Amino acid sequence: VMQRALFSRSALLAQQAAAALDSPLASRSAPLLQRLDRSMSSVTIPPPACMLRPLEAPLRYLFGPGPSNVPPRILAVGAKPIIGHLHPEMYEIMNDIKRGIQYAFQTENNMTISMSGSGHAAMECAVFNTVEPGESVLVAVNGIWGERVAEIAERMGANVHRMVKTPGGYFSNKEIEQAVEKHKPVLFFLTHGESSAGLCHPVDGIGDICRKHNCLFLVDTVASLGAAPIFMDKQNIDILYTGSQKALNAPPGTAPISFNERACHKMFNRKTKPVSYLFDMTHLSNYWGCDGKPARLYHHTGPVSGFFALRESLAILAERGLEESWKKHKEVAAYLYRGLEDLGLKLFIPERDLRLPSVTTIAIPDGYEWRELLAYIMKHHQMEMTGGLGPSIGMVMRIGLMGYNCEKTNADMALNALADALKNCKKSKA
Repeated sequence: VMQRALFSRSALLAQQAAAALDSPLASRSAPLLQRLDRSMSSVTIPPPACMLRPLEAPLRYLFGPGPSNVPPRILAVGAKPIIGHLHPEMYEIMNDIKRGIQYAFQTENNMTISMSGSGHAAMECAVFNTVEPGESVLVAVNGIWGERVAEIAERMGANVHRMVKTPGGYFSNKEIEQAVEKHKPVLFFLTHGESSAGLCHPVDGIGDICRKHNCLFLVDTVASLGAAPIFMDKQNIDILYTGSQKALNAPPGTAPISFNERACHKMFNRKTKPVSYLFDMTHLSNYWGCDGKPARLYHHTGPVSGFFALRESLAILAERGLEESWKKHKEVAAYLYRGLEDLGLKLFIPERDLRLPSVTTIAIPDGYEWRELLAYIMKHHQMEMTGGLGPSIGMVMRIGLMGYNCEKTNADMALNALADALKNCKKSKA
């Protein structure tokens, strides 16, 4: 029926064009009609049928490592009218976001912004701006995020050195200082919330080591911010970033990042330009009003609706309070741990103090195919849980209860879904 309607419309246009040719004005209109005829005949690819259907998005319980479900309040601000990305009102919203990030990070850094992109955008921004080709970079790898940063640094020409542990392993301060002394890096990277393994890495004292050896300390808190304590200034973290879609419970697509004065001195006294124009902080600092200049100049078009949502998520965090948010995530995680152990499941990170409150990892139960368990839970409970990621694939299953989803009622739903899957999915003979 749809195709017949399209053909009928084409036929009608052809009839109208023919009638116009028979009119007294045809001689004067002939060039216009010829152009119309050419434009009509130049379309050889028909409209795709899928684009003629309305968009449908299923309602799912996002109990994986992120994104998490977004509260109605944040969904609502995404529907507000679009304003220009260079309007005074937009600058005021960006100023609010900056202050909200400073609170969430516990920093007074002026150079605090949000990237237009996911956590990977902030990850690349941090490396591209502070490292030049040939410089030494040290990366702690105990999951996928260290692997990613190492590859990013190698791609832009850095001399990358890796400290490697199996997923779930952590690095002592002594190990870190020995590696820093050996490789003399300009930048040391550590993941605070390693979501691929469910590890929350200790941070105290590492910033002091980096300062002692004139090295910048870069920390990834994409999976941990708002769920586990982090103090950028007190812990001497030089560069810190996160993502919007986890414990901040905003839609994916924005990534807060902050640089202290040590990091700014390094990145604004380079010999070479950063490899990325989009992520060049000399431009982004102006766009966000951080460079002290009276005018903000066009650099790129920021995600207006995404910034609305990020501002609202930071407002919710400020209203609740950081300490209350940390406490809530810790309590719900402990409740989930007890339920998992009651089901006979083994937590992947044995040390309770090293577990990431936002993302819990369990060892794959003996005799089960983890993909089958997860597929059953999605099919019968409309609930997302996931397997491992990167080096933890085949080692763990991951349950994320963060931000809006951080409730004991959701933990009960997740536990019931797991119990149902364990009961109905076949175990192997082994």
